[in-house]
Amino acid sequence: MPATPEDDAHHRAKMTNRKAVQDAKLAAKTVEKGLLIVHTGKGKGKSTAAFGLLLRAVGRGFRCGVVQFGKGAWQSGERTAIERFGDQVQWYTLGEGFTWETQDRTRDIEAAKRAWAKTLELMADPSIRLIVLDELNIALRYDHLDIGEVVAALKARRPDLHVVVTGRNAKAEMTEAADLVTEMALVKHHFTAGVKAQEGIEF
Repeated sequence: MPATPEDDAHHRAKMTNRKAVQDAKLAAKTVEKGLLIVHTGKGKGKSTAAFGLLLRAVGRGFRCGVVQFGKGAWQSGERTAIERFGDQVQWYTLGEGFTWETQDRTRDIEAAKRAWAKTLELMADPSIRLIVLDELNIALRYDHLDIGEVVAALKARRPDLHVVVTGRNAKAEMTEAADLVTEMALVKHHFTAGVKAQEGIEF
């Protein structure tokens, strides 16, 4: 049904009021700071969203870093794409695979420690503006790193540094310290229907 002149006038008035409210909200937001962002939950998309943020930052000219905890050294599609940006992104995959694959807690702890040491190195580099700590929550869940030490270091980061932490089961200390927490909820997943991990979708 086509809109009447009265409908159009009502819509314009409603949107004018909405714009005034939104403009006032935006004008009240004056703080600019580096954010601690956490992507957690059982749903797919935690790392994918983090790499989307990294791509946005790269597009703005930021130098970025990636440290992968837990994931093995296979060449993912996102890594191949991001390597095309050269030294604008420093990428380190320092895990040895999923814990059920390594089946060696000592090795997992040592790998997590190496990854955390690289994280501290990147955080100390003033040219790095955003760091993705992929699957850090998993290392913390299995106590491969001390949660208190990790959270304290993240809180003490320099004011302009953004850090994105991914992985299921984010600990309460991490979510409390974060500025933004998104929980990916699992509604439906093709894996349960027998669909295997596919190139370009899962890796």
